Amino acid sequence: MENQNQIIMYATRWCPDCIRARRLLDQKGIQYQFIDIDQDPQAKEIVMKINHGNKSVPTIIFPDGSILVEPSNSDLSAKISK
Repeated sequence: MENQNQIIMYATRWCPDCIRARRLLDQKGIQYQFIDIDQDPQAKEIVMKINHGNKSVPTIIFPDGSILVEPSNSDLSAKISK
């Protein structure tokens, strides 16, 4: 089950942007919950709802409720450094 005090990354294992975002978080030692939307139909529905019908990944939800979709490394770094 999802932890509301942790970053949640909805992603796929094959998506280059997802791999890049995971690598950035891993390098910075940021803990997050990875949810593969290819393996979790409910997660895919959540992503599609957030992104107006699109399966845009990574969709990253932060404990403060903010969301980044397909963020650049600089946008993701700025968010996690706050």
